[in-house]
Amino acid sequence: MEQKKDEKVTYPKYAPGTHVSTSDIYQKNITYSWWEPEVQYAWSLGPAYSRFLEGLKEGKILGIHCHKCKRVIVPPRSFCEYCYGPTDGWIELPDTGIIETYSVSYLDPDANRIEEPILIGVIDIDGADEHHGFMHYFGEMSKDEIKIGMKVKAVWKPEDEREGSITDIKYFKPLRGGE
Repeated sequence: MEQKKDEKVTYPKYAPGTHVSTSDIYQKNITYSWWEPEVQYAWSLGPAYSRFLEGLKEGKILGIHCHKCKRVIVPPRSFCEYCYGPTDGWIELPDTGIIETYSVSYLDPDANRIEEPILIGVIDIDGADEHHGFMHYFGEMSKDEIKIGMKVKAVWKPEDEREGSITDIKYFKPLRGGE
């Protein structure tokens, strides 16, 4: 039977059948089985981002070139989101940049309140097009020192601790005169 457009659907107040409670299970009044699947996950980041992470493991920040609109994109993408052209031509960029934006957080990653704030924001990497940075932590500065436009430099994990992750960069610190 087909329902008409403006017709109201009504459901029975009581659905027939036998209701099962937790006590029925514990008292073995019903038969049941418990199955926990063994699930293994695998995923691909794609060729562009995978190569970017390989570069981080080597202590390098890699960008990719869009030949159509002449941009250098970091983090790299398989196509340019501006002109939809393909990207190729890997470019090793310096591990320096400027703070595009930042946030001062009094919550840790588990949402617990903390006394000393975490500084996090977006870094535009030198040599890449503007407004195409990535988010990361800031260190070796206080909430009163951090500024938009501040020059920063990556602080890397020791080479033997790197694993091909964005966290291979521990944080970005202020780039001071002699560095």
